[in-house]
Amino acid sequence: MDPATTELRFDTPLLRIYNDGRVERLFGTETTPAGFDGATGVTSKDVVIDDATGVSARLYIPDLPASGPGHHCKKLPIVVYFHGGGMVLDSAASPTYHRYLNSLVSKAGALAVSVNYRLAPEHPLPAAYDDAWAALSWTASAADPWLSEHGDVGRVFLAGDSGGANVVHNVAIMAGAGQSSLPPGATVEGVIILHPMFSGKEPIDGENAETRELTEKLWPLICADAEAGLDDTRLNPMAEGAPSLQKLGCRKLLVCSAESDIVLARAAAYYQAVMASGWPGMAEWLESKGEEHVFFLNMPDCEESVALMDRVVAFLAGN
Repeated sequence: MDPATTELRFDTPLLRIYNDGRVERLFGTETTPAGFDGATGVTSKDVVIDDATGVSARLYIPDLPASGPGHHCKKLPIVVYFHGGGMVLDSAASPTYHRYLNSLVSKAGALAVSVNYRLAPEHPLPAAYDDAWAALSWTASAADPWLSEHGDVGRVFLAGDSGGANVVHNVAIMAGAGQSSLPPGATVEGVIILHPMFSGKEPIDGENAETRELTEKLWPLICADAEAGLDDTRLNPMAEGAPSLQKLGCRKLLVCSAESDIVLARAAAYYQAVMASGWPGMAEWLESKGEEHVFFLNMPDCEESVALMDRVVAFLAGN
């Protein structure tokens, strides 16, 4: 057997890369089809956003009351969701994310666009950010009948966990810094940052050393042009030269972490930096007691997961 096909060039708990360039993902490759979910009454479908890049999304719509002649159902907020997985794993079709989005859409009475952005290392950054902006623009233009008939593009929310939360932050900065513009009438009302993938060259109190080492190893694969390493401004929003957090392009922000989350220290530092930046919006912080990184995805029925879901639902409702 050719050594190039068996010898490892890169090995982590998330993925392996062989000398011939083959990528082996160690988990996060399972998928489940879209369709009707009997437990929640939510229906989903898969749509292509950009034929050229292959970017797609899974759309979710809650069970809507029938409207009689002359009656119009009220427009629903739209959640544009970016899955986690360190930008190298998972997809919008993951059973874990499919279950979470069904639950969120049912409880919040919202539409959702769960984005299938391109993954590194095959597609290093800025591919994921470009795909995310394309998905936001597509959503804001109400390009699908579910969005045009039932969605309120004046109440768009960005949400994501872990690596997806990193994507959310960077897209929110793009929206606020005027790097790109949304269609007239479209507004990013709020941003939900769940257990975000942030880092930095200088360790901070309480930071998880193993996570920091893994990120240091992964980041050059995720972002091939990252000369600043862990102080790349896309990974460290507080690094020198990073866009001002005053430029977050939303009206309100919810940052969430957990007591035993491997990224708790970075998430808390991010929240504090936003609060100190002079950003004019309303920021909220939620720390789930006794729980670990993205616990709510794997234990959706535990007490802290229910409390987190209730907080997210209230945030979407404007409460």
